[in-house]
Amino acid sequence: MTSHESPGYDVVVLAGGAARRLGGADKPGLLVGGRPLLDRVLTACADARTTVVVADPRPTVRPVRWAREEPPGGGPLAALGAGLRHVTAAETVVLSADLPFLEPATVAALLTALRAPGPAGSDGALLTDAEGRDQPLVAAYRTAALRRGLTALADAAPPGDPAPLAGLPLRKLTSTLHLTRVPDAVAAFDCDTWDDIATARARIREHGHVLDEWITAAKDELGLDLDVDTGVLLDLARDAAHGVARPAAPLTTFLVGYAAARAGGGPEAVAEAARKATALALRWAAEDDTTADGNPGASGSSGSSGSSNSSAAPGTSGAEQTSAAPGAEAAPATPGTPQAAPAPDPDKPAPEAG
Repeated sequence: MTSHESPGYDVVVLAGGAARRLGGADKPGLLVGGRPLLDRVLTACADARTTVVVADPRPTVRPVRWAREEPPGGGPLAALGAGLRHVTAAETVVLSADLPFLEPATVAALLTALRAPGPAGSDGALLTDAEGRDQPLVAAYRTAALRRGLTALADAAPPGDPAPLAGLPLRKLTSTLHLTRVPDAVAAFDCDTWDDIATARARIREHGHVLDEWITAAKDELGLDLDVDTGVLLDLARDAAHGVARPAAPLTTFLVGYAAARAGGGPEAVAEAARKATALALRWAAEDDTTADGNPGASGSSGSSGSSNSSAAPGTSGAEQTSAAPGAEAAPATPGTPQAAPAPDPDKPAPEAG
């Protein structure tokens, strides 16, 4: 590590392309899952020491440093050179701004591959897509290797060229580097066309992705940097809805969040508040179960005479009861329905036989 390089890693995000296949649309600002593509990329590398975005400034989900290539729109090598002027770490993650499925785990995997020991060492580690093609804008590089390669390309330009890197393809640089390939078709997916945007939007609404996507989007929107066990909260919501009432689910989870914030926030505070609320919901449901079973403490079970005759349920007619209420008239018989013989009158002599 040279004297001007610091521990950790830095990020350079290239976000100033012309997006010609999108009709010149503002690609970094296009929404996928309610979040701009650029913000999705920035969230995936939130633990970087310094993040440099090469583009015109715009609002972003977290603070970044802005840079611009000369001339603007001069291509990826010119943009990379502009971003590297702000980098001080020994390792630089280079990303495009149109990666809807990039995750922190992807960035970590690239850095792990870069740092892995090898017989010849490695200048970088990049993703390959579903067809096995290199994706040099989803990669982690040794900063010194990038600077060395860019300097060599600039020195090869005609003398006096004010923008020696402008218009050069990225492979001019990557072909000079020793690279490790990391297959990941999902994270390598980028959005160059409107069909790509439609595919990305559809995928995050699939059952296996939509919840995580929504939670991440909500945390970004609310400015929350908090890892929460969503399974615990979902279990709590289920128990509250089942044991209390359906509207209790969202209200209870809100109260858990409020209680966790008052306790200082953090995953531990959320887990403890959720534990208490879940226990309460289960106790509440247990009381209902006891009532339904007729155990001690259940409504209507105390003071019972032990008679086998049960009182009628609300709205039940006297004809449906086991015995009529005192003074009640007998229900009229339904035509064609056999009736039971009346009980004998104890004060009336029995008829003589024969």
